[in-house]
Amino acid sequence: MASEQIENYLKNIYKLSSNEGKVTTSSLSEKLQISPASVSEMIKKLAEEGTLTHTPYKGVELTEEGKLLALRIIRKHRLWEMFLVQVLHFGWDEIDDEAERLEHIMSDKMEEKIDHVLGHPSIDPHGDPIPTKDGVISCSMSYPMLEAREGTTVRVLRVSDSNSEMLQYVSSIGISLNKEIVIKQKMNFDNSLLVRIGQKEVNISSTIASNIFVEDVER
Repeated sequence: MASEQIENYLKNIYKLSSNEGKVTTSSLSEKLQISPASVSEMIKKLAEEGTLTHTPYKGVELTEEGKLLALRIIRKHRLWEMFLVQVLHFGWDEIDDEAERLEHIMSDKMEEKIDHVLGHPSIDPHGDPIPTKDGVISCSMSYPMLEAREGTTVRVLRVSDSNSEMLQYVSSIGISLNKEIVIKQKMNFDNSLLVRIGQKEVNISSTIASNIFVEDVER
């Protein structure tokens, strides 16, 4: 069984590669808040174990074995997040750290029980896909709300869970998964958006709009 440290490395390499494409020692060091020297040492160890490869100028890439291990721990994390929200009624801004601790102690039996109790969910509370037990993960066709066209109606499919304060804020203005939002106006000077959520109009900064992922609503 992989150690908690190894699981965190593999999980974060997978996430970085999904979001940024290339994973470097420095980007991994920044993500994990660990010194570059320690990261280099662990990368060498994991390469010897066969879970990743490290090629100059190409960066760090997971092998198929490494990818499967990463998806297994991501599955556990996101199942815990759903359990914390649906069963224990945590807010979606409170669950990341809790799930981070619980994912490493989850047995296969507990994973099956929680998956069953939750009704085999396909997404977590933020809209991120939950990998299957076999390591299959679905890809959403959503795009950042920042790129939505003026005058269109969009539906929220995913909200980035990278910042709990942002999650608190978007909740406070009425944004949640599957919420429909009308893009009233796009401000050229700062890329902010004037949107309608329900009966109220709200200004949304470009930073927040780039962390909310949507699909077009056909009218």
